[in-house]
Amino acid sequence: MTSEIKFSIDLDENRVPEKLQWSAEDGGVNQQEAKAIMLSIWDSKAQETLRIDLWTKDMPVDEMKKFFHQTLVAMSDTFQRATDDQQMTDTMKDFCEYFAEKMDLIK
Repeated sequence: MTSEIKFSIDLDENRVPEKLQWSAEDGGVNQQEAKAIMLSIWDSKAQETLRIDLWTKDMPVDEMKKFFHQTLVAMSDTFQRATDDQQMTDTMKDFCEYFAEKMDLIK
């Protein structure tokens, strides 16, 4: 069985993303518009992370702050599930709270 996730990026003349869309048929997503994408891929042979970070030129800064915060929280949750290291997860969560406070995301 194979499952695919596809990204489509429309670029302007300077190769800056104007429109991002993604599809994941297994998840029922078809050409869903997005304002930002962060993709990390682990290269086991080189022992390094390969990254693709894209955002459209009309991505508002306040939404980017929320996007980063929610990504950090999700990474903390993933770290917990992947390593079962509760102490470091708690430290990461503390940083997420600090980040949210400094970015004025907590109301």
